[in-house]
Amino acid sequence: MLNKVMIIGRLGRDPELRYSQGGSPICSLVVATDESYTDRDGNKVDRTEWHRISVFQRLAETCSTYLAKGSLVYVEGSLQTRKWTDQQGQDRYSTEIKAQRIQFLDRRSDKADASDDMGGGSPRKSMPSKRQQTPPDDLGPAFPSEASGMDEVPF
Repeated sequence: MLNKVMIIGRLGRDPELRYSQGGSPICSLVVATDESYTDRDGNKVDRTEWHRISVFQRLAETCSTYLAKGSLVYVEGSLQTRKWTDQQGQDRYSTEIKAQRIQFLDRRSDKADASDDMGGGSPRKSMPSKRQQTPPDDLGPAFPSEASGMDEVPF
């Protein structure tokens, strides 16, 4: 059986870092992916899907340190559905991606290798912290499809 998810998108808000009762770091991310197509009437339709992502251990701390709202990321992991009970006693369900690998896709201002994979390794010392960065004037396109010009895929 296979439970694998791969997405590329932008963070909709800053990462939220918290710690479990046992002291393990957990980072929550919200990532937007987009899709555009032409409807029957010839109108272009844009659709955004929001994904909840949970990141654990050292990778959680790395994401919290180096990612911010608008960051472009590749996320690889598995789907996980959790059941919980709300204040009225109703059963509720939440589906999220449990991240196993995250790759930062934004351009860096320093000379670090742009293909660096943040699959749980330690961050490079030359990478500036998001708290030390000055925001760029242009973050580029909101979604990967805007950058690639692939609005109409041939399949």
